[in-house]
Parts: sequence; C-alpha cells; structure tokens
Amino acid sequence: MNDKLKQGIQDAVDAAFDRQIAFLSDLTAHPSTRGNEQSAQDFMAGELASRGYEVDRWQIDVADIQHLPGFSPVIGNYDDAVNVVGTHRSRTRQGKSLILNGHVDVVPTGPLDMWDSPPFEPRVENGWLYGRGGGDMKAGLASNLFALDALAACGLAPGADVHFQSVVEEECTGNGALACLARGYTADAALIPEPFAEQLVTAQLGVIWFQVHLKGLPTHVAYAGSGSNAIEAGFPLIRALHEMEHRWNAADKRPADYAHMEHALNLNVGKIEGGDWTSSVPAWSVFDIRMAIFPGQSIEAAKTEIENVILDAARENDFLRNSLPEIVYHGFNAEGYALSQDSSANAVSAIAALENAHQTATGDALERAAITATTDARFFGLYADTPALVYGPRAEAIHGFNERVDLESMRRVTKATALFIAEWCGTEPA
Repeated sequence: MNDKLKQGIQDAVDAAFDRQIAFLSDLTAHPSTRGNEQSAQDFMAGELASRGYEVDRWQIDVADIQHLPGFSPVIGNYDDAVNVVGTHRSRTRQGKSLILNGHVDVVPTGPLDMWDSPPFEPRVENGWLYGRGGGDMKAGLASNLFALDALAACGLAPGADVHFQSVVEEECTGNGALACLARGYTADAALIPEPFAEQLVTAQLGVIWFQVHLKGLPTHVAYAGSGSNAIEAGFPLIRALHEMEHRWNAADKRPADYAHMEHALNLNVGKIEGGDWTSSVPAWSVFDIRMAIFPGQSIEAAKTEIENVILDAARENDFLRNSLPEIVYHGFNAEGYALSQDSSANAVSAIAALENAHQTATGDALERAAITATTDARFFGLYADTPALVYGPRAEAIHGFNERVDLESMRRVTKATALFIAEWCGTEPA
C-alpha cells in the first residue's frame, strides 16, 4: 500500500468524522440492555443495508448452539436475542478474509440519579461522548463501519470477504458470537474493537458465572435462635470462596501473560436475593457470583473446586450440613484465550498488519497488554482456528456511572482499522 493511499484513507476518516460521531450518538441512544437490543439491531441492519451490504438478521436458537464448544448455559429463552451480520462479497478475493465483530448489548445503568445526565441521552463534552454503551462497545461498532466507509470514499472495497458482525449476549454468555460461527461465518482473522485504549490484547481471562441457592429455617424474628438465616448462612461460604480466589492468584499459578499481576483473578458477589419479610428469619437466598480463570485453566476443574469449597464450608454450619447449598451455572462458561500463544502464520501476519496500521495512524508503536476481563475473541481463537485481535478506543467508567469514550481515540482507531483492512484484505475497485 503506497503512501498516497494511506493518506487518502486517513483523510476519508477525517472527512466523515462528524457523521461518525452522529452515528455513535444515535446508536448509543438505543437502550440495548439484555433483551432490549432489537431496536439497536434494526438500526444496525438499516445502516448496513443502506451501504449495500448483504444483511443477515436472525433470532438465535439455543438448539443450534448448545452442543458447541464455548456455549454458556442460559436461563429463559432467546425469543428476543437477535444477531445482525452485514457481508461484503469480494469479486477478486485476492486478500485474506476478515470478521469485524462488535457487540450491541450493554449492561444495566444502575440508579439513574447517580448519572450526571441520562445514560441513553448521549452528550458530547470536551472531546468525550457520554452514555451507557458508548465505550463498551458501540464506539467499536462505529469504528468498524466507518473504516469500511473510508475505503468506499476512496473508491475501494476490501479485496476479500468481510463479515461485519453486530452481536448480542457478549456481556453475559458470548452466545451471540458463537451463533455467528454456527451460522457459518468464518474468516482468516477477526478484529474486535473493545475499549482497551488502543492496545493489542495479548491475553484475556475466562469467566464462570454461578448461583448459590441456600435454604434456611424460617421463624418469627422474636425467636431467631430457633431458626436458620438463609442470607447470613452465605457469608462464610463467600469467605471460603475468597480464600480460594487468593490461592488461584498465587505466583506459581499464573501463566506468563499474567506473571506480573498479583491479583488478576477476581471473584465478585454481584447480586444477592433472599427472604420474604423483614421480621421473618429468611428461608431462602440466592447469591450470584462471578469468578475468573486464567487461559489454559480447565473450566471443569475450576467448577469442581468451586463446588468443593462451597460444600466443605457448608458442612461446617450446623444447619447447612443437613441442607446443602445448590450450585447452578448460568451465563458465562468462558475459557481464557491468549493470542500471544498463537504462532500461526495468520496470527503473525495479522498482528504485523495491525502494528503497521497503528504506527501509521498514531505515530506510535502498538502496545500490548493482557486484560483481566473476557471478550468474544475466545470463540474465534479457541474454536475456529482464527486469530482474534482485540484493539479498540480509550473509554472510561465502562459498566459504571458516566461511561464515556474518547472521540479522538475513536478517530485514530478508525484510521488504523481502515488501514489494517486495506493491508490484510487488499483492495479492489468499489
């Protein structure tokens, strides 16, 4: 790719950047929490169709994916889970194919009075766009789409097939990305612009979600000593799980990507429900818990240890030993993934292409980092023999109040993505 084309692509991103911000604002205004993504997906399908892409919009069927590696168990049905894929079919197929993946689902807002402005009324201030999901990861969807737009503005199209994916379920299972694989969408590489500050993610953790169901012995609070409190009974179980968390983080348990991190694996008690009446000793409780695992750490072995820790702690309780907790897995059943361990020719050349694109767009060398979260990259890297490059803009307060994304960072990522597409896929006349 010559310098004139490189500059032309970057100039095209600049020329359309106001439209890109407007697009991001429109997309962020859709309150696409789990189960409510349809309007955002309608918006994405319309934008892809207006650009001439072949649009595939379908409702995920659990029966199509529940037998596949990487499937995460779900509670309830998927009547409202919709994926959208827009495909560019190359005429020449001279280059390497690509998946541009991003998720449209966002996490709940929490109390609205804790936000400085309504989370689904995006605002731009001092170079940042504020709003739930603006950073995680609708800015990434915008950068993918407007990178392709930049090529089109130069009279070019990718010289290989490109599948633009807008998926659901990333924040709780990853089954949206898995459904794309089940539907036959594969490529030589995948690019996922999650908001990790313009760094290439070299490794990501796995995540296990589970619930601990406890039963107590209800009685009037005046006679609390004769009952068993199903909420308080959970506290020693949580302490035992935190002791396990400490053991898993020990230096001798860390793989190379995480050797420098003293506490990469985090256990989180994310939700507690229980009881029926303030003056009654609670007869039931449910604790929702998230635990991380390292790449290469067996999910099944981890689950076995989790169960043993909970049950051993329960047996030390006079009541629980005769009413043992029930452990229910739902949501994330995710393995860790390390791009750093992929020495395939595709991985090496894809990383080199992204390094070149980032250097051209930013003037800086591409930094690499292991992260303490998970992304949909694992599906491509672990189950489809496809190197997955996670590289996106800088964002702050994701999953928190006043989430925001750095718009100049989004501009740079869009330029780098467009340059990467041109080098990886090659180009042909639009």
